[in-house]
Amino acid sequence: MDTTWLEPEWAAAATAIVLVVVPSIWSLTRHLVTLVHEAGHAVVAVLTGRRLNAIRLHTDTSGLTVSSGRPRGAGMIATAAAGYLAPAGLGLSSVLLVEHGYTPWALYAGLATLAMMLAFIRNWFGLLVVTLTAAGVSLLIWRAPDRVQDFAALTFAWFLLVAAPRTVVDLWRHRRRSRTRTSDADILARLTFLPAAVWNIVLLLLTLAALGGAVRQTNLIG
Repeated sequence: MDTTWLEPEWAAAATAIVLVVVPSIWSLTRHLVTLVHEAGHAVVAVLTGRRLNAIRLHTDTSGLTVSSGRPRGAGMIATAAAGYLAPAGLGLSSVLLVEHGYTPWALYAGLATLAMMLAFIRNWFGLLVVTLTAAGVSLLIWRAPDRVQDFAALTFAWFLLVAAPRTVVDLWRHRRRSRTRTSDADILARLTFLPAAVWNIVLLLLTLAALGGAVRQTNLIG
């Protein structure tokens, strides 16, 4: 009897898919993707020398990160692109860390990022989301056994990897329905010579590439 599907990697991936596909669950877990999305903007803004001013997370699963610095240039482009790529990047790096036995590194890096975000959160709902997430990560680090840490980190990693392309597709749908042009893709279009639709495709391909890379790394298929 083939019991491959019972292995932790498969169980984590299956759990992650449920967290993204089931509408009633996705309406809640989407807040975690927004958290990572805004963290991506914030971290890249700081790394590129911009001044981070504020982070907001809203009850409708939207978010906003405000930074100041040069209005154009590579730093601004990287900051604008980081949001939709952050879940895929964090998911892939977390899978690699867990697979190589470095789960605590992934957990501590996440906790450090959340601590940084707390200093810049500017609304009560955002503070609630970041605080609860930090509390959950802290419990995993200091209370959970290694196997539970590995499973939780893997589940979250696969959740982000599956959620990343979905949010880009949602962005495409939102842009088609809405006449406002304030999305990250539209900001990137104003900063570069590429139209927003092309940026949408680029973001989708990159998030799918991260998902494919994680599948190959873990031999999840084949």
